[in-house]
Amino acid sequence: MSLLDAVRRRRSQPIVTAEAPSHDELLPLVTAAACAADHGALTPWRLIELRGDARARLGTALAEASRAEAGDATKIAAKPMRAPLLIAVVVTVQPNPKIADWEQEAGAAGVAHMLSLLLDDAGWGVMWRSGQLTRSQPVRVLHGLADNEQLLGWLYVGGRPEREKPGERAVFPAERYLSVL
Repeated sequence: MSLLDAVRRRRSQPIVTAEAPSHDELLPLVTAAACAADHGALTPWRLIELRGDARARLGTALAEASRAEAGDATKIAAKPMRAPLLIAVVVTVQPNPKIADWEQEAGAAGVAHMLSLLLDDAGWGVMWRSGQLTRSQPVRVLHGLADNEQLLGWLYVGGRPEREKPGERAVFPAERYLSVL
């Protein structure tokens, strides 16, 4: 399958099974994802694996950040349990007179997207999730973020359910979004 076919086939996978790639299986994918554009070769990102109880601790931090009613807090706390592996995507902004903060955040987002494509191609179900609580104080503390770091969200990763097959997408109207100057 060509890269073009693999990218066209990719779909966010909101429901995954309990299987997940191991740490060792992730390493070559992260190595490949690091080939994403990185102005100045700053590597303005890092990734954090959350498995097992770490997902429950994230749920507690999300519930705390939401200040929700008891029933809603339980629903919010359960969200990280939707997948056996969450990969937190962190942008680590480095002071640089030539490379703006937004470029560094774009580079980190590029790594996250590249990693999601690589995971999908390796047969895993992946969905990038974020939301209003992503940059809340309890979530920052849980992830151990430094002052120069921000969380971009999490890649929720797990096995693909057998019944889930990518459907056909409508052809994207590229002519509307690509102009010539």
